[in-house]
Amino acid sequence: METIKYSPKGVCSRSMEIDVEGGVIQAVRVNGGCSGNLQGISSLLKGMTVEDAIARMEGIRCGMKPTSCPDQLAQALKSARA
Repeated sequence: METIKYSPKGVCSRSMEIDVEGGVIQAVRVNGGCSGNLQGISSLLKGMTVEDAIARMEGIRCGMKPTSCPDQLAQALKSARA
């Protein structure tokens, strides 16, 4: 199992950890940010492929910000596959 550790930029959350095994997300932990929303997102991502998660979350904005916590999760996943 691989654990992706990521420091998000431009959002309220401070750190993200994503456990991936065989291209499938096993767990997501986010420190900071909107707790309820991020718990929901983390639960929905469990069992999803990395590629599907990136496709669904990349480009989502939070208000006037050019990014969001879901977009930053997508960036974390993309950085790990590079």
